[in-house]
Amino acid sequence: MTSIIEKRLCLHRELADQRARNSALQQELAQIEALANIGTASYMIAHEINNLLTPPASYAALALRNRADASLAEKALRKTVQNCERATKVMESMLAMANGQVQQKKEVPLASLVEEVFDCLCRDFAKDGITVEVRIPEDLVVWAVPVQIQQVLMNLILNARDAMLPRGGILTIKARESAENVHIEVVDTGSGIEPGDLENIFNSFFTTKTNEGSKSTYSGCGLGLAFCRKIAEAHEGCISVESKPSEGSTFKISLPKPEQGSS
Repeated sequence: MTSIIEKRLCLHRELADQRARNSALQQELAQIEALANIGTASYMIAHEINNLLTPPASYAALALRNRADASLAEKALRKTVQNCERATKVMESMLAMANGQVQQKKEVPLASLVEEVFDCLCRDFAKDGITVEVRIPEDLVVWAVPVQIQQVLMNLILNARDAMLPRGGILTIKARESAENVHIEVVDTGSGIEPGDLENIFNSFFTTKTNEGSKSTYSGCGLGLAFCRKIAEAHEGCISVESKPSEGSTFKISLPKPEQGSS
């Protein structure tokens, strides 16, 4: 009888020790996850800031080569100021998201958000042989954190442009609304995505831009589309893709409308 009691007490002590070790491991895992989130957020911020700063840098370089063109210099300065202001908003927004802070959503016209994205890109897509078609009703609004949705659109537009280089094509941005959601589509007639890549395309650090067959002028870090999904989910929406090699891609975003009285 004494032996049974001693064995039971020993088992209880071992169980308590295992629980203590498990609790310590859980705390360590939480710390590691927090550090991983900070690292991922840092990569994402660097990716997005690069998207914003590259176009005005190109404009500034062009202005330096044409110093007698006062209007070009003024345009370069204006674009630089505009994108730096947006870069600040992006950093504030992404850091808040990484910290789990709730950010203020509001109703904003989708067409104006898209127009501002192209203004920030400072690039005439026609020079790349790309025709841009925007089919968004002027009165269509989205319930969103504006700068975040603009960054999603910028990522998708830049990816579409890369997919259509160097031969050009058609980039279509269209939207419609249903009873409960706003549906946005970014469609290109580019190189498309291989079937084996589709299931991984929204995963962090997965990229096809390092492939030898990629027409992109730079290598991707695999965070642009992961960021897009994170933003869509933060808005209680979703993002998906349909694509076929050599036929182009269609990225679809669905965002819920605000409940009555929430605006």
